[in-house]
Amino acid sequence: MKKVLLFGTFDGVHDGHLALFSQARALGDEVMVVVARDETVRKVKKRLPNYGENIRLQDVLAQDDVSKARLGVVRGDKYAIIGEYKPDVILLGYDQEVFTEKIAEVLEEYALETRVIRADAYMPEKYKSSLINTNLN
Repeated sequence: MKKVLLFGTFDGVHDGHLALFSQARALGDEVMVVVARDETVRKVKKRLPNYGENIRLQDVLAQDDVSKARLGVVRGDKYAIIGEYKPDVILLGYDQEVFTEKIAEVLEEYALETRVIRADAYMPEKYKSSLINTNLN
């Protein structure tokens, strides 16, 4: 079974996210999504998400292309999920910057031969959370 791992905020699942989940499913049999905790979003984006972490988690779990989802960690090793899950592929969002800086080191530390792939953008001028969420505020 080929496992794919994704990370993100998913603050209101939209067509761009659905395209990401679909790309992940095309790369493997099982898609695990790690949903950012509210506290993490506040630290990274300097604001709370529009939807709480449990709502965002349930929204992600409801998607057909997602096999499993869980909340990320607030304290401790945020990369530990990579060692626990041992994905064959980590799929990064086309514009994802956060959480990417140490992935190569972590894969080496866990002696994993995980491929790291950057997803294709899906209509980023329309389906980008920062644009959508600006219209909500």
